[in-house]
Amino acid sequence: MAKKTCDITSYGATADGKTDISTALNEAFTACKSGGVVVIPSGDYALSTWVTLSGGTAWALQLDGIIYRTGTAGGNMIMIEHGSDFELFSSTGKGAIQGYGYTFHVEGSTAGPRLLRMYEMTDFSVHDIALVDSPAFHFSLDTCDSGEVYNMAIRGGNSGGLDGIDVWSTNIWIHDVMVTNKDECVTVKSPSQNILVEQVYCNWSGGCAMGSLGADTNISDITYQNVYTWSSNQMYMIKSNGGSGTVSNVVLENFIGHGNAYSLDIDQYWSSMSAVAGDGVQLDNIVISNWTGTEANGAERGPVKVVCADGAPCTAVDISDFAMWTETGDSQFYTCRSAYTDLHRSPALYCLSGETEYASYAAVTTTVTAAPTGYAAPTMAADLATPTWGTTAVIPIPTIPSSFFPGTTPIKALAGSS
Repeated sequence: MAKKTCDITSYGATADGKTDISTALNEAFTACKSGGVVVIPSGDYALSTWVTLSGGTAWALQLDGIIYRTGTAGGNMIMIEHGSDFELFSSTGKGAIQGYGYTFHVEGSTAGPRLLRMYEMTDFSVHDIALVDSPAFHFSLDTCDSGEVYNMAIRGGNSGGLDGIDVWSTNIWIHDVMVTNKDECVTVKSPSQNILVEQVYCNWSGGCAMGSLGADTNISDITYQNVYTWSSNQMYMIKSNGGSGTVSNVVLENFIGHGNAYSLDIDQYWSSMSAVAGDGVQLDNIVISNWTGTEANGAERGPVKVVCADGAPCTAVDISDFAMWTETGDSQFYTCRSAYTDLHRSPALYCLSGETEYASYAAVTTTVTAAPTGYAAPTMAADLATPTWGTTAVIPIPTIPSSFFPGTTPIKALAGSS
């Protein structure tokens, strides 16, 4: 039996890039929320009043057109909540939300809306769309379960506060995503369990991260693999300052980086956040393996930084097959504090301690003056030489790339591909 379709143009929407489609979108959702497809066909559409699509089951939102922000409120342009068995997708791979965030950013403000937020959704997927120039965060996954996000391009302004994907949820698979911004690429926050992030392309971004972590942190079973990071703040960062709770069973494997300020950056005294009450978040079983490429300047910011809380020393931080080298100068350094490994106890590698009694210790630094073998790594065709748009001009809607990690194709075929 054919699936019911609710085309927003049948509910009064006009593809003129000026007329608010919020009423039509809400009415189409009401008609199809219990089993159908809400269709936004090809064309240019304006959204000036934000929509919250709540409680749907067995429905989809097919975004083949481009939605342009014309309203100025904060909050979330599109919020999808309290539903299940949901799909947001473009059948052509050309659907997008254009947030025109530069009109806020040129004034030094990030007070505008997020583009997309999902809250308490289960059994869902989001794929084959672009999110562009959000005034604030681009995409938040808040308290969701059993979801998949893939084949996306996110392109934001060259400024902080413009996160790509933030997730605090359970049983989430994020793959084949490219993010350009200057804040989080794909970031896990607390609470989160059982999240797999793979084939991610941080292309002139802040880089992937975990945190900021505060009180009662509860994160476990997180894997990032096949992550390519170009000209970003870091390849991966775990960030906190004080706080409590635990992070356990984290795998960071198959990372390639070029020209990033930091590579591996575990910083439990992160100065960019105010200290939170507590002895520190306990990190345990953090496995880092098969990292290759180059950092911008290893004498200024070494490729290994594991600075753990003295009140909660890190345990089982195991680094292996880590071959990074500096693009500037002929030396780099590793720095560790209150960080313990279960590997190579005599001697421990990368400045970590191999002792079995986990007492705090002051920062120690190891300087290296010879490049490791096997550090050379490929680049990607879509690497940005520089973001030409900054925060004061329209950001063009990008094409979703055909690869998100060197030598791989998307796990699932791109929409519109033959």
